[in-house]
Amino acid sequence: MTLLSILDSGLELSAEDINAYGLVIGGSAVIILSYFANLLARRTNIPSVLVLIAMGIAIRQGFNAVGLSAIPFEGLVLELLGTVGLIFIVLEAALELELRKDKLTLILRSATLALAALALSTGAIAAFLHFALTMPWFNAVVYGIPLSIMSSAIIIPSVGGLSPASREFMVYESTFSDIFGIMAFYLLLGNQDAASGAEVVQSIAVNLLGTLVISVAVAYAMVYVLQKIESGVRLFLSIAVLLLIYAIQKLFHLSPLILILIFGLMLNNHKLFFPDWLGITNGWPGKLLKDDRMKALHHEFHVLTLESAFVIRTFFFVLFGMTVSLGVLLDVEVLLQGLIISVLLYVVRLVLLWAMKQEPLSPLLYIAPRGLITVLLFFAIESQYVELVVPAFDQGILLVVILTTSLVMTAALISKGSGLQPVPEHDLESLPEAPRSSDPMVRPESDSASPVSSEETRAPEADESSPTSPA
Repeated sequence: MTLLSILDSGLELSAEDINAYGLVIGGSAVIILSYFANLLARRTNIPSVLVLIAMGIAIRQGFNAVGLSAIPFEGLVLELLGTVGLIFIVLEAALELELRKDKLTLILRSATLALAALALSTGAIAAFLHFALTMPWFNAVVYGIPLSIMSSAIIIPSVGGLSPASREFMVYESTFSDIFGIMAFYLLLGNQDAASGAEVVQSIAVNLLGTLVISVAVAYAMVYVLQKIESGVRLFLSIAVLLLIYAIQKLFHLSPLILILIFGLMLNNHKLFFPDWLGITNGWPGKLLKDDRMKALHHEFHVLTLESAFVIRTFFFVLFGMTVSLGVLLDVEVLLQGLIISVLLYVVRLVLLWAMKQEPLSPLLYIAPRGLITVLLFFAIESQYVELVVPAFDQGILLVVILTTSLVMTAALISKGSGLQPVPEHDLESLPEAPRSSDPMVRPESDSASPVSSEETRAPEADESSPTSPA
């Protein structure tokens, strides 16, 4: 259909009128605008998620104006993006976790807080949904888990102005919140037909044990093989293998995200998983890996996950914005329900921070935004578990919770002064150089790879709000 014919027909379009070039133009424009939203976030610490949601709402209004009421293949697109998105989010989170003795206390405290907050927040939200919306308890818990997960995608780029101790704690806590929340969500749904509590426990134990054995074996094999590959085409090969094994494990009702988690942890902590036993230099199994190759491999995967996660986050929040209407923000009941859920989240967080004596309470109390994982899992409910959808739960509640928690975090950071300092410019070329390898099998383009300790890779990410930033 030509532009003239569209104008003559009163600006009415259908799915058949959208061609490949239109999709390329639209997708490119969204990514470019998302980049500028990140620039805005870099200057102001206002999460770009708000800009992306607004962009989605504006696109929906534009579609409505030209008579396009439905997005072609919306369900399939959301399910595909959701699957790939979860893999990259967990992999990105695992690449941030550094397992060291001196970080053991930090890891235990942040993991404990993340797990306790997930459990108590889910219980509080489920109780509210059960009594306020007469939602069945199981459905209420399913809906409560996504709303209880903190968004590391928003938190990590936003806490650069905090003290080093607070910043590191928030990075670890939000990362564990993502991982625990995703696993709890799918473990719960995988056992929804269980007849008793004992059957649920047995099913989860068998599931986790089988998944753990397979995941450890596959992860060890992949790490060993990848650092042996001389060809430049190895990153997307490894991603393809991860996607393949993820899908196969999913078909057998296992927990495939454990594989992604273990693989990422091995890349970032290869000396821990491939130690020199008995303290012998170049002893087995440490001699199976070359340190300089592993540093380069970790750096390459880090860059790949940053760039890929940027695109996935962009389209997910835009699509989310396209699924909500401005009218929900004028619905007093929806606003009230969303605000009550937000208050419950902060009450639970306040109690736990006080009980664990985690200082300072402010602004840590207010840094609890909901974002990408929440949206991903709600889309999974609507596309993969239609039988659990509760019509009484308005999509606007999700929007209110995301907006409220993001705005509260922004206000808290600005009030502490962290939002008043522009985040310094940063690009990938400015990463510290790794020592040049004398090994001719290490590719030249890897020479500039960072030594990639977690401190080095996390600082740019937190300070830059680059393509990873807050969507």
